[in-house]
Amino acid sequence: MKIIQANIENLDTVAELFDLYRQFYEQESDIGAAKQFIKQRLELNDSTIFLALTTKNEPIGFTQLYPAFSSVAMKPMLYLNDLFVISTVRKSGIGKALLDAAYDFALDTGVGNLKLATAVDNFSAKSLYENNEYQGNSIRPLH
Repeated sequence: MKIIQANIENLDTVAELFDLYRQFYEQESDIGAAKQFIKQRLELNDSTIFLALTTKNEPIGFTQLYPAFSSVAMKPMLYLNDLFVISTVRKSGIGKALLDAAYDFALDTGVGNLKLATAVDNFSAKSLYENNEYQGNSIRPLH
């Protein structure tokens, strides 16, 4: 497995995963709208997307980060809004690898912290986040 930072060349791949992610949250499939949304994010550079691939370059997951600010800390922060791993390979370390890539990116860009949220009933995601040092309001301070 490898993790790459997605760019416009990965548009179709990310859009397909993004559409599956939305379906996981009980949204209707709309690959056209998903592709347009991801294309805008990549072209406007207003999010950072990491893509997980198998050794054969098959897509297996992604995470998307949005820049934000912490007023209290008076520093930029990143909001990990989306994390998705296809069902057939869940619980094999891909989610952790994507979280690690997000954390490393946050460190490299000098933000104050990395924040995330998930659905109240998404217990597997909550467990993943808690096991990876996210605390309180799902914030992982950067040291």
